[in-house]
Amino acid sequence: MTKKKYYSIYEAKTSLSKLIQKALRGEKVIISKRNRPIVEITALAPETQTPLLGRFEKQIEIAKDFDAPLEEFKEYQK
Repeated sequence: MTKKKYYSIYEAKTSLSKLIQKALRGEKVIISKRNRPIVEITALAPETQTPLLGRFEKQIEIAKDFDAPLEEFKEYQK
C-alpha cells in the first residue's frame, strides 16, 4: 500500500497549480491542518455540450419556390 501524502495549507498555497495538475491526472490530493486531513482537491467531470438540433425550429421559413429558377438568369438556362 502507498502512504497517503498530505499537503499542509502552506504547501497548498505555494504550489496550488502543481496540486491541481495532480488532481487532473487522477491523483488524490489532500490538504491537512495540523496533520489532520481537512480538504480534498478533485477534478470535475468535463461538461458535455448538448446538441443544438431543432434549435431554430419554427423560426426559419424556406419559401416554397426556393429552388425555382430566377428571372435574371433565364437567358442562361436551356
